[in-house]
Amino acid sequence: MRRILIIGGGYAGFYTAWKLEKKLRRDEVEVVVVEPRPYMTYQPFLPEVVAGSVEARHAAISLRRNLRRTKLVPGRVIHIGHDARTVVIRPAHGPDFTMTYDVLVVTAGAVTRTFDVPGVADRAIGMKHVEEAVAIRDRVLTAFDEASGLEPGPDRRRLLTFTFVGGGFSGVEGFAELMSLAKTLVKYYPVLSVDDLAFHLVEASGRILPEVTEQPGRWVVRMLERRGAQVHLNTTMSSAENGHVVLSDGAAFDSELIVWTAGNAATRLLRNHTDLPHTPRGLVQVRADLRIGTDDKFVPDAWAAGDDAAVPDLASPTPGAFTVPNAQNAVRQGKRLAKNLIRTLRGREPKNYLHRSFGSIATLGLGKGIFQYRSLVIKGLPAWVMHRGYHVLSIPTWDRKVRVFSIWLTAFFYGRDIVSLTSVQTPREAFHTEATANSPRAICGSEKATSSTIQRST
Repeated sequence: MRRILIIGGGYAGFYTAWKLEKKLRRDEVEVVVVEPRPYMTYQPFLPEVVAGSVEARHAAISLRRNLRRTKLVPGRVIHIGHDARTVVIRPAHGPDFTMTYDVLVVTAGAVTRTFDVPGVADRAIGMKHVEEAVAIRDRVLTAFDEASGLEPGPDRRRLLTFTFVGGGFSGVEGFAELMSLAKTLVKYYPVLSVDDLAFHLVEASGRILPEVTEQPGRWVVRMLERRGAQVHLNTTMSSAENGHVVLSDGAAFDSELIVWTAGNAATRLLRNHTDLPHTPRGLVQVRADLRIGTDDKFVPDAWAAGDDAAVPDLASPTPGAFTVPNAQNAVRQGKRLAKNLIRTLRGREPKNYLHRSFGSIATLGLGKGIFQYRSLVIKGLPAWVMHRGYHVLSIPTWDRKVRVFSIWLTAFFYGRDIVSLTSVQTPREAFHTEATANSPRAICGSEKATSSTIQRST
């Protein structure tokens, strides 16, 4: 059988493999997915994971449960040699190894774009994966617990100051949901008040939410400011060393939590470790039919889709425009790519990818949202309801749809869960402390110290 190797199990990779399983016979082709994580992250739910409105595991789609006829290889591709039809895979454990293929599908996604800002690598956290969203939520909850035991002052202020860098959809949604969570938490801490909280959103350009027009974007800024946020437009972060944030507009403050959501960048694999053609930004050069190459010439047996691919946007009036790297496009590109693969396997020509946007929608905290389709703009509660309805229908598998909806229904009657599980990041600490304290060496040392103390006292 021919082997189709898919690099990455995100939106585009998951949907490509999922559709291939449904359309191909068992003996027709072997599908292999190489992905370091055993799940696909439904990223639109990450802001609600931060707020506790969605359980973390419900925003993750199991690859093994849903791709039953696909061979899953846990690891990361570190080199592509398409001329030889080989990739080098680095597993979580063990040495690197080489795998051959007949057809390559590159859906490696993107990584968080970072800059050489002092302190960011040591202090900041991203928001592209479920683990990061959970860590952000736990840090907020822990910060409230610690701050409630402190007197008013700089230490309490630092713990309750939260900073987001990046005003795109991911940053604004995460920022707004975190604000909603923090405002809810205050009522459980009588010694704290809303005045103790500080929220900073930093954006390098002059506006936020670039996928909506300027007027709705300004409305979101005003709404966030009315809720107590400080939105720093045309501003960059100069330093974040030791949690002391310095901004280019002159503002300076201490912040316990710094979340970095300043856009996406191509992976190092595509920038430096492949012989496939790519753009100056490091994205794979893709034709409208999702084959890698240019309009004049394509690379045989090589395809790409998703955030790592520069896919021509045939629906855009702007010549040379590429599709926006969002979930809408990644899902539909994955489905079109699978159909095109099947067409070529059966001797037919592939079709071009064409998708006209359904609009842009964002959650801005509990009961608040914004939706825009062309000139139609819907704000507030109706947009929030639309956001939840759209995404509970869009998340793959009925299992996840039911679980997410049940969590929302429970939260409607009983509110969000506010238990912090920060210690899950160091699960052996309590056991190790007790085991070390009860060891013969520790007991002997303790007895010697006690004996020495008694002798000195007598």
